Amino acid sequence: MLVKDYDYELPEELIAQDPLTDRSSSRLMVLDQKTGEFSHHIFKEIIDYLNPGDCLVINNTKVIPARLYGVKEDTGAKVELLLLKRVGADEWETLVKPGKKCKPGAMLSFGDGLLKAEVLSVVDEGNRRIRFIYDGIFEEILDKLGEMPLPPYITHKLQDKNRYQTVYAKYEGSAAAPTAGLHFTKELLEQIKQKGVEIASVTLHVGLGTFRPVKALTIEEHHMHSEFYMIDEAEAEKINRAKREGHRIIAVGTTSCRTLESASTAGVVKASSGWTEIFIYPGYEFQMVDALITNFHLPQSTLIMLVSALAGREHVLNAYKEAVKEKYRFFSFGDAMLIK
Repeated sequence: MLVKDYDYELPEELIAQDPLTDRSSSRLMVLDQKTGEFSHHIFKEIIDYLNPGDCLVINNTKVIPARLYGVKEDTGAKVELLLLKRVGADEWETLVKPGKKCKPGAMLSFGDGLLKAEVLSVVDEGNRRIRFIYDGIFEEILDKLGEMPLPPYITHKLQDKNRYQTVYAKYEGSAAAPTAGLHFTKELLEQIKQKGVEIASVTLHVGLGTFRPVKALTIEEHHMHSEFYMIDEAEAEKINRAKREGHRIIAVGTTSCRTLESASTAGVVKASSGWTEIFIYPGYEFQMVDALITNFHLPQSTLIMLVSALAGREHVLNAYKEAVKEKYRFFSFGDAMLIK
């Protein structure tokens, strides 16, 4: 299967640069995965498409202020560090710019020495494994010095850090937000519960690989980045009970979807944790997920391939064409789609 078959024309002005003031007032396209028919709504109307007994699965990961600006200690040259994933107590896999000058042994300094880092080794794709050196509590120092790691296509500065977090964010560890969840308010979630919809939580720490372009010509050649996930016993039981009783499992976002599919066999999700490299594209048979709430994704991305696996490539590309025509807002701060 060719990667270029998942391309579409997107005018740059449709890339949302700022979040809306009211999370749940974004637009919502509802796409029928069987017929390909679609309709236009406001996000808070999603409640009309949820039935008592359905299980809505959210990803409760929390974005860390993972972008740091500092200097090389020996030369004073500016460096930018992006935390990708924790690999030890004070050791992280990171993306360093400029990377060529940050060889193993190099010392970096942030916040006038409040936080220091030693480059330990060069790992996959030119990333750097580094060890932080500091006094105090790492998370507090990071909160003081770090910035939210907005995707490369967002050029505006974020005024409110919390707008790149879901209202249910709990466990720190992501380098990017699970953006489908950004549309929910606490009030809307409460209304959904009142309707008799079960809400279950999973955790998947989103890596920056989410935004990495697919460089292979064919889908099968692409290797997915790995991300850490967790599902506990109580949440797994909620999901399995809904499935057993014949209700729908609705994933909020591609991250919840990948977590569920990574931990499921024959329609049963297992309480577990670990690293997943699952790559979902057309031809994949879903084990657990029946419906999906998601944003509009980049052309030729692994995420548009995942969405196409659920709803069919032609249906998805037709819906995206309509979204462009109707001037929907795209990507992280953009509008949403429900694939039912």
